[in-house]
Amino acid sequence: MTPQIVLEIIDQARRQEARSGAFLQQLKSTCARLPESVVVDGYQPATSLFQFAVEYIEMAPRLVECVDACAREAGVSRLFQPFLDAAIRYFTQPSVLLVRFDGLDGLLIRAYLCHRLMEEMHDSNRSIRASELIDLEATRANLLAHELIGEPFANELDDSITVTVLQIAGTPDYYNLDLDPFIDQVNNRAWDWMRQYWESLLERNHIHFSLGSGYF
Repeated sequence: MTPQIVLEIIDQARRQEARSGAFLQQLKSTCARLPESVVVDGYQPATSLFQFAVEYIEMAPRLVECVDACAREAGVSRLFQPFLDAAIRYFTQPSVLLVRFDGLDGLLIRAYLCHRLMEEMHDSNRSIRASELIDLEATRANLLAHELIGEPFANELDDSITVTVLQIAGTPDYYNLDLDPFIDQVNNRAWDWMRQYWESLLERNHIHFSLGSGYF
């Protein structure tokens, strides 16, 4: 399975949403339960959240593509392939827990799992972690997706990510691997567009986190 298959799944869900409007209606209810730390400017907050969610979902297969390309260029595909395969399976072979969620609602959950897995992959290796590849805005986007999904379910998803990472790279050997060749590839232009995308994702959708809210 490839990221292109995931993009086709996303396109199908967008067409379904265009007919039903179900996800947008759900987000109208979600607006009322967002914590004070999440501020959505403008007179149509649900529309801003909707556009954020769609872009966040579409970013997932692009992130997989980028990590895959950098890993291949660095000659370390074998190390990253289990992470990439797991990320793709969230969309193509969802667990029993996820099957009941369809449309963009379900894809937001799958994208959250994908992004969080990549975030944990970053934290599970010393050299990658030191490189600060994960942008602060990407972490904030994951926090917002967590809120849109809602607790306690989002917490259960986080727990499942922890288990997956332990299965793939839960040894000191992985943490201490020298992955500087991968870092060198990520620091080239292949990653620049992604960093720029994350940096403006919340801003262009009129969303920010208020200071003193407990978030950073």
